[in-house]
Order: sequence, then C-alpha cells, then structure tokens
Amino acid sequence: MKENIQTIDGAKESIKTNDIVLFMKGTKDTPGCGFSALVVQILNKMNLNFLDIDVLNDNEFKENMKKFTNWPTFPQLYIKGEFIGGCDIVKEMYESGELLELFNTKGIDVKI
Repeated sequence: MKENIQTIDGAKESIKTNDIVLFMKGTKDTPGCGFSALVVQILNKMNLNFLDIDVLNDNEFKENMKKFTNWPTFPQLYIKGEFIGGCDIVKEMYESGELLELFNTKGIDVKI
C-alpha cells in the first residue's frame, strides 16, 4: 500500500482508514535512514501489512507532521489511529513484548 499524502488532512484520513501507518524517511522497500529501516524490519518480522508514507519528498509536509504529532523525528508509527512513537519506543516495545500485546489488544492479528 502506498499513498502520496501531501497535507495534514490527508495524513489524518490515512491514519483513520488504515490500521497501521508509518510516516518515515523513504519507503518500506527503500528506507531513507536506519531508524526507519529498523521499524520496517520490526513490522515485517511481525508479518504486518502497513501503509508507509514517505516524508522526504515534501519538506513542508514533514515539518507539519512534526507539529501535528508534537514529535520531532521520523519514523512515526500509528496503530488504529493512536500515535505510538518513533524508532526507540517501537524497538523497546517490540523487545519487551509490549508491541505484540498492543496489536493483540487493538484486534490486529500478528503472525510471528
């Protein structure tokens, strides 16, 4: 799934209509930084289908997303409309089992 989202309204719609959305540098096929690559790797290990949105193509959109989430860096992970965090938080949650628990709580089937 790929979308080109250029506005905060478009981003909000994607967050609302997709179970898992990752705003990232690059795409899941070609991550633009190691932090984005690590989150993609974690989601792929969990065999999850997710929408990836590249923030590198539009600096204004990237800056607006930082303000929208009040989070200064990318990637930014959303699960069922809820902002989870960036790479360090996702990695920590994955390693502790909390991420798997969150997906289960949200009704998202994880096949590890």
